[in-house]
Amino acid sequence: MFTGIIAAVGRIAEVTHAEGGIRLRIDATSLPLDDVALGDSIAVSGVCLTVVSLHERAFDVDVSQETLACIAGFERGSAVNLEKALRLADRMGGDLMSAHVDGVGRVERFEEMGDNRRLEIDVPADLARYIARKGSVAVDGVSLTVNAVNGSRFTVNLIPHTLAGTTFATLRPGARVNIEIDLLARYIERMFAAGPPA
Repeated sequence: MFTGIIAAVGRIAEVTHAEGGIRLRIDATSLPLDDVALGDSIAVSGVCLTVVSLHERAFDVDVSQETLACIAGFERGSAVNLEKALRLADRMGGDLMSAHVDGVGRVERFEEMGDNRRLEIDVPADLARYIARKGSVAVDGVSLTVNAVNGSRFTVNLIPHTLAGTTFATLRPGARVNIEIDLLARYIERMFAAGPPA
């Protein structure tokens, strides 16, 4: 599990293609790796990935074709948001997230509002139904509060701290971003779909 509070911005240093997907070497930059072991999970721009190899300031992860089919990004040189998996003793500063990306959105507007930025994202209709005003949504692994929803488009506000500590400062209209809906929304839908217990 994750919180959507980004610990560092890393960079994809290498992309190696394999039959079942790709292997990424990620430069961890300021993310400490001294407590990371093989098999640990790290969220990379909202995608939960398993550490398969460790280096002095980098780590490797494998990304399957199935995962690649439903996410955005992961080109060599790309900046990525990094968060280690939540420990039971950690503070819950964000929202509970699984880092299982539900789909890809498209940035429609990214404009200044004083020191803040207004970000509007269009998502597929099958995801839009789960996004609610004042609810939570994860964009490239960052937990955000939804300010408004209009059809398949939602709006969030980015404060200077978020802009400085994530990849968002370089967003532009047309950019594709990974979206994870609120964890509870999935279970609520499943409960309604299953109907009352027999």
